[in-house]
Amino acid sequence: MPDFLARVRALPRLGLGVSTEYGARRQDGALDPLELRRRRPDCAGFLEVGVEVVKGLDADARAWAAGGLPTTYHFLDINLDNPDDFDPPWLEGVRTIAAELRPAWLCGDAGLWHLGRRDRGHMLLLPPVLVDEAVAPLADGLIALREATGLEVLPENPPGAAFVGELHLLDFFARVAERADTGLLLDCAHLAMFQRARGHAPLTGFDGFPWDRVVELHVAGGRVQDTAGLAWVEDDHGTDVLPDTWEIAAEAVARAVNLRAIVVECERNPIDAVLPLFDRVAALWPGRGPEAA
Repeated sequence: MPDFLARVRALPRLGLGVSTEYGARRQDGALDPLELRRRRPDCAGFLEVGVEVVKGLDADARAWAAGGLPTTYHFLDINLDNPDDFDPPWLEGVRTIAAELRPAWLCGDAGLWHLGRRDRGHMLLLPPVLVDEAVAPLADGLIALREATGLEVLPENPPGAAFVGELHLLDFFARVAERADTGLLLDCAHLAMFQRARGHAPLTGFDGFPWDRVVELHVAGGRVQDTAGLAWVEDDHGTDVLPDTWEIAAEAVARAVNLRAIVVECERNPIDAVLPLFDRVAALWPGRGPEAA
């Protein structure tokens, strides 16, 4: 198999997209992806579908896929460093759903989605332990999933209020990407959480990071909270994006020479409330449009 920097040339440029997960539109005022595409196709070049295999796809994801529109598959139910999670029924479910979605690639937070055995609706999501010993198991899981599906698998840096381990988050994921020979999904809001939690400036660790492996970015709102004197950021996917996140996003776009997609995570907000977010992200990425069919 060619190395990733050769394989990335075959990945489509999707432009700006929006995320969803099972039942997201059931909430009052939540975003309708197809309506967003009708009103502003430049904001909805693709749909990133969050998937728990046990739940499958909801009507919105199925309608999008039935229209032959571009997608990516975001897993919500796999601890990549745990071989027990790669059981045959789960893998068959992934293949079945991927056959319906026809995603450009797989992606998802490379952390702990559950403790103990996988169960319906766990959705725990803790960041990985940032030590060198955790790199190989995570990388091996990425390789296993890529080989099982035939699709590129992009690990995403998860959110967190606290992070364990001595490595900088960017250094950790750089090591994972090199060992797995894979691309990366950088969540700018999640990185802002890490930098704040560690007392770093927003762009700490950027020099030396393998930006040519970054295929996708996420931008999302977050709310600063205080719990018993601990300041932390809630990953609420709202309309208020932290200044740190904007700074990270602007620099990431400038450095990520193989960037193919940016998701604005705002699925539980009305369209009119989120259009300014899309416009600001679009201004960061000239020439962002998807490739001609």
